[in-house]
Formats: sequence, C-alpha cells, structure tokens
Amino acid sequence: MTTAHAHPNIALVKYWGKQEKPGNLPATPNLSITLAGLTTVTHVNDAPSDTFILNSKATSDPKLVRWLDALRGTFDVPPLQIDSGNDFPTSAGLASSASGFAALITAINAHCDLGLNQEMCSEWARVGSASAARSIFGGFVALVPPQWQAIPMAKRDHWPLEVVVAVTSNEPKSVNSGEGMERSRLTSPYYNAWVRDATTDFAAASEAIERRDFPSLAAVAELNCLKMHSIMLTSQPTLSYWTPASIACMDRVRSLREEGHDVFFTVDAGPQIKAVCLPASAEAVASALSETPGVLEVIRSSLGEGARVVL
Repeated sequence: MTTAHAHPNIALVKYWGKQEKPGNLPATPNLSITLAGLTTVTHVNDAPSDTFILNSKATSDPKLVRWLDALRGTFDVPPLQIDSGNDFPTSAGLASSASGFAALITAINAHCDLGLNQEMCSEWARVGSASAARSIFGGFVALVPPQWQAIPMAKRDHWPLEVVVAVTSNEPKSVNSGEGMERSRLTSPYYNAWVRDATTDFAAASEAIERRDFPSLAAVAELNCLKMHSIMLTSQPTLSYWTPASIACMDRVRSLREEGHDVFFTVDAGPQIKAVCLPASAEAVASALSETPGVLEVIRSSLGEGARVVL
C-alpha cells in the first residue's frame, strides 16, 4: 500500500470557465495558496478490480473512472483500491477535488513506479481537476499557459500568511463547479469581460506577492472573487453558492479591515469564506468569524507544502 497526503488550495486570482479543447484547461491564468490546515489522505493498493472509497464509504465516481482510463491510456496501471478521506467538508467549496486528485496521482505515481516528476504529476492532476494542478506544490502557486502545468511562485516561508476558514455549510453544493463553469461560459453576458480582465488581475497579484504588499493583494484578490461570483449570479439559471452566513462573514471581514486588521476574504464555488490575513490579525479574525451567526466552525491554517508520499 502507498499513502499520499495533499492539501487543498484557495485561488487568490481565480478561473471560472474552461477552454474548448481537450485537457481540462482553464480559460484564464490563476494563482493560489496551499493550506496546511486541511488534508486529504489517499491510500492506493493493488486489487482484483477498481474499488473507490471516499470518507469510509464505497462510492462510484464517473469522473474518477474517466481519469483512470486516460491514465491507463499512457501507463500500465493495474486495478487499484483507492481509499481517500478528507478532514474537512467534501464537495462543499473547500477544494476537496484539488487535494483529492493531487494526492491520487502522487500515490499512484509512487505505487506503480510511473516515474513522473512534479510537473508531470501536476499535468495529470489537472486532467482530473484543473485546480488540483496547483495542490502538487506548496506555498504560492500559479497555473498559466502555454503548458498549463502548475509553477511554484514562492515558498510558504516567503510570506507566512494565515487563512481563517469560516464553514457555513457542510452540505455538498447543488451544482458542481464543472457544470457551473459551462453554464456561465454559455449564458453570462459578462463572461468575456471576466476572461479579458484575468491577465491584469494575475499580474497585479503576482507583483503584490513578490513585494509582500498586503493592501495591494487584498484589493485585487477580493475584487477578483466578487467578479467571479458576479459571473455566476448573471448565469442562466443563476448560480448562487452563498448562504446568509457567507454574506455576514464578508461584511465582518470588511469591518475588521476598517478597524485596522490586515485581512481580506475570498470565496470559491461554495458557501465557505476564506479570510486571508497577516499573522498578527489571525486571532482577532478567527474570534470574529466564530461569533458570526450561521458559522458552524472556524478552521485556522498556515500555508502548506505540496502533495507527498508519506508511506
């Protein structure tokens, strides 16, 4: 048996939409931070036939079957038992697919002696989930053309940011990200503007990370998040992933910033709020969000390392 760990990442400059070509390619450049405080653990072992277990329950996942078929089109991969679990809500807007596919290719690569380096693992993880390409690496990570393999931008100790996750729902989202992205691409009147502006946002965020300029990163990341959700809300039918508690947390983060704390929020396709802050503000942010009505739990995290084999 081979065991791998991987962590979800949160995008500070996001993508929402895919290219109309093979390979599961994002429509726009994007960058993220990898979180140490949330972990996927994946065990891979030989088996008479493929068996999938997620969070201790046998499951059938067509997306995973297609991914394994693609992998077997290139490599000799025997039938496997895949047993994966998350210590955080699954399919609920906390990038469980990102950490899941990153852990999976890392475990299979070692178990089956595929000989893939990190860049190749990133490419195969992307085929399963585009954001999974970034979870192969730790710290600050970019996913950009033309190769669309994740690129480490800076190590986690370059800028030791902290993230406070406010969980406002444990339920799986009603519309998955892949379906939602395609709906937005086809129906939102603002989708083309979103794609056009992405390169500018990516450049601004990259420069802010290089200079460790928190106000500049906060400005571009928060606006980028809201622009993405505007695309969702203007899709037909509309896509709304927020709960009332999500909105209350965003308002609370704005209030904390007005009080002098270094913090901003970002939200992916789900109801969970991620408050990114400097370490000096982390305690105040965690306390304020935990007291916000509708918040089920608060998870504090530093920046984490990439996917790795542990056994």
